[in-house]
Amino acid sequence: MASPDFSPAAERNKQPILDLLRRVLPEYGNALEIASGTGQHVVWFAQQLPHWTWQPTDAHRGALYNIEVRANEANLDNVYAPVQLDVLTPLWPVGEDRFDLVLCINMLHIAPWASCAALMQGCARHLTPAGLLATYGPYFEDGVPPVPSNLAFDGSLREHDPSWGIRRREDVEQQAAAAGLVLQARYSLPANNLLLVFARITDNPTR
Repeated sequence: MASPDFSPAAERNKQPILDLLRRVLPEYGNALEIASGTGQHVVWFAQQLPHWTWQPTDAHRGALYNIEVRANEANLDNVYAPVQLDVLTPLWPVGEDRFDLVLCINMLHIAPWASCAALMQGCARHLTPAGLLATYGPYFEDGVPPVPSNLAFDGSLREHDPSWGIRRREDVEQQAAAAGLVLQARYSLPANNLLLVFARITDNPTR
């Protein structure tokens, strides 16, 4: 059996992300992870938050192997079998399930901009009334001078694929608002990354 892919960045940021999740999440719940990649995050969070169940997903079939192998090696019973999910698909393959958390780490800058609106619309369909969306990654922000490393990273992303690139936080908020979600909290994390937490707009009775 081939070893699953390994991400040094995921290994570095898994604990800082977990520390913040512990601050914003209740003790019990069920989570949908978008773009689970190597599976390092979902396995770590499932180990450290044992009263949560986790549904990992990824758009790429090869990533499903990474997730399945890691979850099996960790012998976890709170991680479901990974599902192939592209946020741009009109109907996500999770049935009518509702989640207390949708977690999306390092996806928005390596996907077409349309994926942001699709993520928000999918969360509006699949979050519980009190559910949260948490996104992690690099962002540009109005009034905040961009650091050179993020500018260089953005340039390399756009050279690889012109539809990729670091997103403006305010643009992401606008897409969230169009889907009935509002930015509830913004946390700075190491390596010039942010964790953004979105919740439903409570004064919208149709959502």
